[in-house]
Amino acid sequence: MPNIKSAIKRVKTSEISKAQNIQVKSATRTAVKNAETAITANNANANETLVTAIKKLDKAASKGLIHKNAAARKKSRLTKKLNSLNA
Repeated sequence: MPNIKSAIKRVKTSEISKAQNIQVKSATRTAVKNAETAITANNANANETLVTAIKKLDKAASKGLIHKNAAARKKSRLTKKLNSLNA
């Protein structure tokens, strides 16, 4: 445990940000999973879930939680699945 006041504060803030990062990453994974299930089930709201997943991926990539290329790859694969079913 740190003794210096600034180090103690840094530990607290890093714990808070870690908890928030975990929450955002979990919500992103859930949104991607919901989009995949909606697309494979060919639901009417597949477009809406895809838009939500893309928004969450972009937000996570902009915060640095996932790599921007990983976000782009996931968005591309989801969009490709949706377009192949609609074609």
